[in-house]
Amino acid sequence: IAPLFHGFVEGHDIAAGTVDVVVTDGFTGNVALKTGEGTLKLVRDLLREVFSSSLAARLGYLLARPALERLREWLDPRRYNGAVLVGLNGVVVKSHGGTDARGFAHAMDLAIDMVMHRFNARIRDELLRIRPAEAAVPSAMAG
Repeated sequence: IAPLFHGFVEGHDIAAGTVDVVVTDGFTGNVALKTGEGTLKLVRDLLREVFSSSLAARLGYLLARPALERLREWLDPRRYNGAVLVGLNGVVVKSHGGTDARGFAHAMDLAIDMVMHRFNARIRDELLRIRPAEAAVPSAMAG
């Protein structure tokens, strides 16, 4: 299946799943990532406040707890830890500095998958297929 190029994405497209991959520079990507993390922390804190505000709210929490636990697992940033640096002569996955062992393991799994599935070679091959003359420049993505 050939990848489709979507073009420019808006901030809301990242969470909406409009695209599977967003390519950005480090600064912009970090701002987007930190904004998402901060928003999740704010929502978590607000939910804690709301669910502890009264006896009825606490009972509501007990009823909603299984769904909230599932949501927490889906949104756990450790599951998606690791930014891929493309265009290098090798595989580089940058792990979040504040992650724990589980998050680091996910970043390692991503790096292993990239090596096993020949990620860099597949990008190079696709570039050669699309633009043979430009891609014939010394390959920084060999391997």
